[in-house]
Amino acid sequence: MTKSNSRESQYPIDPMFLDRWSPRAFTGEIIEEAQLLSLLDAAHWAPSSSNHQPWRFIYALKGSQHWETFVALLVDANQEWARNASALIFVVSRSFTGAAGSAEEKPSYTHTFDAGTAWGYLALQARLSGFYAHGMAGIKHDEISKTFGIPEGYRVEAGVAVGRLADKSVLSERNQAREFPSQRKPLSEVAFNGRFVAN
Repeated sequence: MTKSNSRESQYPIDPMFLDRWSPRAFTGEIIEEAQLLSLLDAAHWAPSSSNHQPWRFIYALKGSQHWETFVALLVDANQEWARNASALIFVVSRSFTGAAGSAEEKPSYTHTFDAGTAWGYLALQARLSGFYAHGMAGIKHDEISKTFGIPEGYRVEAGVAVGRLADKSVLSERNQAREFPSQRKPLSEVAFNGRFVAN
């Protein structure tokens, strides 16, 4: 059993898994590109089926010429707080293996699974580096594909806001009420020995 960050695991784990959470309150300070690239470097060392590495990352740094374009590609509710992040990232996965249009091109069953693993590595490296990362489903998937000319065979998975933690007073009242590390279901509700339970 491990306790940290107002959370408690049922079995002994490293506290960093409890310390990682997804805040919305960011300071808005500038991040150096090299700092962000360290997080992305960790992400791209994630496990990958047959080492296909299907993940792709499109990023913008706060204060850059691309920043407002990236903010506008979030749904309004996420724009409200994510504009105070230091960086925004869109995670894209390649849904096939082999060269596009060749006889070797085949569907990849695990591209989304692998890209999600890379996001997890990014989130942990962010926490270890003094940053926080907040993953977002609330992005404009189709507009992102058009804006960046993402071709068929690539899936826009999610957005990620990265920054340093600010006091929750910078958030709207609604978001202040949601600004705390979430808990998890009991392990027994998601892990089953020798059987499956739909719940």
